[in-house]
Amino acid sequence: MDLGFHGDAEVGAGLVDLAVNVRQAPMPPWLAEPITATLADLAAYPDPGPARAAVAARHGRPADEVLLTAGAAQGFVLLAQALRGAHRAVVVHPQFTEPELALRNAGVDVTRVILPESQGFALDPALVPDDADLVVIGNPTNPTSVLHPAAQVAALARTGRVLVVDEAFADTTGEAESLAGRRDLPGLVVVRSLTKTWGLAGLRIGYLLGAPDLLARLSAVQPLWAVSTPALAAAAACASPVAVAAEREIAARLAADRDHLVAALRGLPGVAVAGRPASSFVLVRLKDAVRVRLALREQGYAVRRGDTFPGLGADWLRIAVRDTATTDGFVATLAKIVEA
Repeated sequence: MDLGFHGDAEVGAGLVDLAVNVRQAPMPPWLAEPITATLADLAAYPDPGPARAAVAARHGRPADEVLLTAGAAQGFVLLAQALRGAHRAVVVHPQFTEPELALRNAGVDVTRVILPESQGFALDPALVPDDADLVVIGNPTNPTSVLHPAAQVAALARTGRVLVVDEAFADTTGEAESLAGRRDLPGLVVVRSLTKTWGLAGLRIGYLLGAPDLLARLSAVQPLWAVSTPALAAAAACASPVAVAAEREIAARLAADRDHLVAALRGLPGVAVAGRPASSFVLVRLKDAVRVRLALREQGYAVRRGDTFPGLGADWLRIAVRDTATTDGFVATLAKIVEA
């Protein structure tokens, strides 16, 4: 299983990208202008202070409970390096594979907890071993698009355990079930990304939220000046009230577009939609998924294979939510392929 495989490897010239979960829309002026303005003063080293304060204010936390990172993926590397002494590290799957890969690269043994398809990939806290001192879970989860109740995720927190909640797609749900504002849970680290909704995958910007002493351990293994000045400007802009209001509007439109996609997929024979999709992508199971994926490429569409996610297999595909016109063209093409 290739844990280092990601959706961008599916994309190619001339293909409609349904493989990468990054929103494809023009950058709004309130975001583009601060980023562009930094290009006139790149001789100075990055100062994370203002961006850190802005992110902290957004989540109602002190600034020392925020650690800015070069994308959420860097956060997983910092966690793995700083916590490599974990006695029992548990990763709840199916989910984004980078946390497990980072832990393994740091020499940490990983125990997998696989959420069953029969239960819609829903979280059962009882499946997590009691002696786990590091637990990683996504919410909403990539690739299943399942949104776990915040109370169930919070039930995994306990003294002596670090609970890492990957909320890279939390803004796609309008912050439903987010733990970003919780300061009372012991060992909680919330991982956030700004690359999805705002189309900033190439800029690399994210952050971690948690207790100051724990974040200090992570900061100690982070490279100097890890976040560039343009990325810091983006972080500050995306934490503004204007940005938060825009996120809510985007999440509402996304929900309508997702419902359209799910309804169309469920109308196809032999195509099963997993769980109750809540994010910007949908996971489906179908016969001959490998053939279907390759046939879709020939017809101009890139989708994400599912067999690199622990807990899934070759009969799974992940499909990004796009506008209804794109969805209609894709589903019409998919219908011809599955019926062939």
